[in-house]
Amino acid sequence: MTVLILTCEEDVTADMVVVHLNASGVPVVRLDPADLTGGVALSGEYVHGAFRGHLSSGGRLVSIGGLRAIWVRRPGTPAARAAHPSAWLTEEASQALYGMLRDCGARWMNDPDAARRARHKPWQLRLAQRCGLPVPATLITTFPRAAREFADRYPDLVVKAVSGAHPQDPPRAVPTSRVSPEADFSAVAFGPTLLQRRVAKRADVRLTVVGDRLLAARKAIAPDADPHEVDVRFASSDTPWHPVDVPPRIAAAVRTYLRDAQLAYGAFDFAEDGDGTWWFLECNQSGQFGFVEVETEQPISRTIAEWLARPVPEEPVRVNGTSTTVP
Repeated sequence: MTVLILTCEEDVTADMVVVHLNASGVPVVRLDPADLTGGVALSGEYVHGAFRGHLSSGGRLVSIGGLRAIWVRRPGTPAARAAHPSAWLTEEASQALYGMLRDCGARWMNDPDAARRARHKPWQLRLAQRCGLPVPATLITTFPRAAREFADRYPDLVVKAVSGAHPQDPPRAVPTSRVSPEADFSAVAFGPTLLQRRVAKRADVRLTVVGDRLLAARKAIAPDADPHEVDVRFASSDTPWHPVDVPPRIAAAVRTYLRDAQLAYGAFDFAEDGDGTWWFLECNQSGQFGFVEVETEQPISRTIAEWLARPVPEEPVRVNGTSTTVP
C-alpha cells in the first residue's frame, strides 16, 4: 500500500521523510494539489454501491483505495497553477480531491478538518489551558481601552499576529515583538491584536510530537542576547539546539492536547523561564522540524516515516451477529 504526501515541489523537509520511506521499500506518491488540473489528475467512480478512485502524478497512477497514509505537509491551493485558475476552479478541485480522499481508510497526518481548526490561535490557547499547560496571560482584542488596562496589569508585553503569518505569496512570518509600556493602543480598534505577557525566558523549547513519540530540543538564551529579540525565528544567536527530556507533566498534557485536537503530529513551542517552567506559546500542526533534526540528530523524519508506513488497521465487521476483522 502507498503513502500519499501532499506538499509543494520544493519541500526539503518532506524529502527527509521520503528518503526513509524509500529505504524501507514503502511506495510513495508525492503531489501538490496546486498542480490539478495540469500535472495532477484524478478520477472517482461511484457505481453499484462501491467507490473506485485514482490519482495520477508525474506519470504514476495510484488507487485511492490502496493508500495506507496521507501526509498533509505543505500543500498548495488546489488548481492554483491550472491553465486558467479561478476561485471557482479551486473550490471544485478542493471538493473533488479532499472529498475522494476522505473515508478512504488511510490514516491522516493530519486530518484536514482537524488541522484547519487547530490553526486558530485562540482555540489553541483555550485547549492548552484545559489540558493543564501553563499559558502566559494573553489578551486578544479590538478594544483600545482593554489593551491599555491589560498593559497596566502586565507592563512587560509582546504583540503577535493572531493568524501567525501575513497572507502574501509566499506567506511572510510576522515576528513577535516587545511592546513599550507607553504604547498608544488606539490602532487596536482597526484589527484584532494579540498581547501576551512576556516570559523572561532562559531557553526556547521545540517539542515535536509524532503519534506518541515526543522529541524535544532546547536552545539556551545567550547571556548577552538582545532583550528585544524575543522571537527565536528571528534572533541572531547562533546557540545550537540540544535534545532535552520532557517533564512528565508537560508530556501528559501534550498527549492530551493532541488527542483532543485529533492530531497525529504537532510542533509545540515553549518558553522556559528561570524556574524551569515550560510556558506554552503555540502548536503548529504542520511545523518545520528539519532544522531541529539537523542540529540535534533526533530521528524526527524517520519517526514520521515509520508512522506513515504502519499497516492500515483492520476494520471490525459483523458477520451473523459476530464481530470479526478484515484486513
